[in-house]
Amino acid sequence: MEFFSTIQHPHLDIPELKNLLTIDNLPGLCASISSATPDRDNAGNIYCLWGAFSLRRDEIRNGVRYALLDCPHALTWTITADEANEALIVHCTIDKAQPDPEFAESIEIFVSDWSDGMRNVLAGQAGCFAPGVAGSFTQSTGAG
Repeated sequence: MEFFSTIQHPHLDIPELKNLLTIDNLPGLCASISSATPDRDNAGNIYCLWGAFSLRRDEIRNGVRYALLDCPHALTWTITADEANEALIVHCTIDKAQPDPEFAESIEIFVSDWSDGMRNVLAGQAGCFAPGVAGSFTQSTGAG
């Protein structure tokens, strides 16, 4: 299943976005993440609303992808600029087409917390990012 949130924000600075999205910055960017401890450049451990997990971080074309390596649902998420560089997209996936409703709701909270955190950063980082505007949340059960 897939979960999305879009924040309209034209002309993101992709290198600055990638520099912001380090493992040690995660608790300040997402309220669902209580702590994050890098143990290598692109790996570490986090404690989040589902508990403690090993984390992998990968820089991708327009942002960053994270994976909870020992999550039983193979949860991954990306924070990226869209193709036209007009919006920031928070995209989260799991390996179940029909998760239980409580788990789906917790993922919606996670994505919403990411969206809120990134919206706050975009609004407060003049010079790197101009102020953003309200985003939207979408849940999808189709292939992406």
